[in-house]
Amino acid sequence: MRIKLTNTRREALGLNLGLLGVVLRWVLETGMRGGGAPDFFYREAQRLGYVARSAFKLLQIQNKYKLITPGSSVLDLGCAPGAWLQVACQSLGPLKNGGAVVGIDLKNVKVPSPYCDSRVQTVCADVMKLPRQQVRDLSTQKGFSVILSDMCPLVSGITTKDAALSMELGMRALNLAVGGAAAAQPDDDIQGDNQIDVMGSDMDDTGVLRPGGHLVIKLLESEDVQELTSICKPLFRKTSLLRPKATRSSSREIYLICQGLH
Repeated sequence: MRIKLTNTRREALGLNLGLLGVVLRWVLETGMRGGGAPDFFYREAQRLGYVARSAFKLLQIQNKYKLITPGSSVLDLGCAPGAWLQVACQSLGPLKNGGAVVGIDLKNVKVPSPYCDSRVQTVCADVMKLPRQQVRDLSTQKGFSVILSDMCPLVSGITTKDAALSMELGMRALNLAVGGAAAAQPDDDIQGDNQIDVMGSDMDDTGVLRPGGHLVIKLLESEDVQELTSICKPLFRKTSLLRPKATRSSSREIYLICQGLH
């Protein structure tokens, strides 16, 4: 029996097989050496032309959840140094498929040439202060179908402080995505002085994530992760937590995957 593959399926198959090859090499190398995963993914990123090892985190997320599809409009929050821009554009498929990727970061980020094309642009701005309407205007589709937040605070080494700052960034990503819908979700575990400000100072009540869209948020593991998950659950069709294989063993980072905005 012969199966005819479309160009889109060939692109997806190529991504999946490429990631599978990387994972198999990782298993063999770490199995023989009893460790060394961070060095392995760093070397693989260099070998394959990614600007950072973090590319493999999004590759695993994309391989597992298929969030980015041809024609998607993708927003990458905290896009430096550009590895997620590369994977996002790669996941869009050929240029003729359309779609767009917009990256925002405090730093000026040059669009990496490997894997990126004219569909990718970057903006230097503070996500914490950027009004939702201004973010929405960056999309040609009046909103985004996928929002990726790889934002992380400068780690101080003080666990509670770092977790709180990470949660603040995560809540800002959710606030941008769904607007006032986040504030409408009750959470009995968050009260008084510990109440999380999900609205901020942005008076625009409409989120920039389109209905049916997906949201990925990086967090540092703490009890706050479950609190944010409980806020997101009523807003999305499905929520999951994932610690990618490319995560350093010393890191407490974890990703909240929210699929299908109601």
